[in-house]
Amino acid sequence: MTVLCLDIGSTWTKGALVSEAGELLGTAQHPTTPPEVLRGVDSVGGSLNPAGNPAENPAGRVLACSSAGGGLKLAVVGQERLVSAEAGYRVALAAGAKVVHVSAGPLDGAGVRELRAARPDVVLLVGGTDGGDDSVLLHNAGRLGANRLACPIVLAGNAEARPEAERLLAGRTVVPTANVLPDVGELAPGPARAAIREVFLRHVIGGKGLSRGPRFRRLVRAVTPDAVLTGVSRLAARDRGGAVLVVDVGGATTDVYSAVSTAAGPERVVALPPDRRTVEGDLGVRWSAGTLVEVAAREKLIGGAEAAALRSGAVARSADVAWLPEDPAADLRLGVLAAVLAVRRHLALVEGQLGPRGAGLLVLSGGVFRHAGPVAEVERVLRADPVLRPVLRRAAVTVDRDHVLAPAGLLADAGLVAAADRLLARLPG
Repeated sequence: MTVLCLDIGSTWTKGALVSEAGELLGTAQHPTTPPEVLRGVDSVGGSLNPAGNPAENPAGRVLACSSAGGGLKLAVVGQERLVSAEAGYRVALAAGAKVVHVSAGPLDGAGVRELRAARPDVVLLVGGTDGGDDSVLLHNAGRLGANRLACPIVLAGNAEARPEAERLLAGRTVVPTANVLPDVGELAPGPARAAIREVFLRHVIGGKGLSRGPRFRRLVRAVTPDAVLTGVSRLAARDRGGAVLVVDVGGATTDVYSAVSTAAGPERVVALPPDRRTVEGDLGVRWSAGTLVEVAAREKLIGGAEAAALRSGAVARSADVAWLPEDPAADLRLGVLAAVLAVRRHLALVEGQLGPRGAGLLVLSGGVFRHAGPVAEVERVLRADPVLRPVLRRAAVTVDRDHVLAPAGLLADAGLVAAADRLLARLPG
């Protein structure tokens, strides 16, 4: 039996046809085709199986993830920033969501307006330990209920206050789950992460205006960063002599993932740092090319002459996100700048949590790297950066040329762990 793994992004739809044993049988890609993304999906499927579209083949399996339509935009409403709101923020990052708004304390009219303006797909409502103070959680539940917020709400606060909070939210789409902060100093992100995934699959993916009919919703199993995170976890389970860092440069955002592997007796356990994924919405090589150039200039990664040259190209890239230049050098330069800036920001959040050895493996992902030739110059720039140098001093650097991280995550989540690991073995380093 074959498995077709699909990653439906904002710019490109990518497919990998994999045997059940984990052998990569073929890859294909097509520009994503809103408002009917299934046109791109069917083109990819037809390329990989000319005899028939695997998406309609009952003899095979289809596993898909998607970040099209902006992925999953999540707002966190918490009790106070240093505890419950921060816990909710970390849960959101782990779930593959892009956090577009964080508020702490009792919501007032201005706070509700700011929340609405952020246009989240989901609100994560947290607050209080189990059996602790429930006043802020219930106040915020009342505010969200009275203001008739349209998007789904994941309720993950004080368990004893849950029934009253649900009553105050009557009429809204609410998914209750276990408290993300059940006790002081205890963070339990798993149930909230699962609930956010459930909300994405049941309530969000069908409301993005990406497809008509139920087929697309049936295909999608996860938001893409969540699938990639699972793949990174499996990669880290093979001890690389240090942490695994993955930087995925896209057209709109750059995501960075980190994972640490530790040995526990005969078995290996993967321990992920609390802020194991970061999303940089201002760093991308198409939609966000203009802001990327400005940030790079502000951080003094590029001088005035280079910034001016890159600005003119950024305008063209933002206007036509599917455009592929004849000379990929400028794209590669933008990708390197995005990687340096995004990894710098990620390291600032996980400082000290990658272990004394730093990174044992750095994986470069995204079309800008996959379609480039040898990346020795990219590696040189990354290692020379004064912020990245201490973490990358022992790291092997490789490129995910076959785009296996997301498919491996989809396979692992579907219980095909051996296949996922064999697919990941294609990554050298």
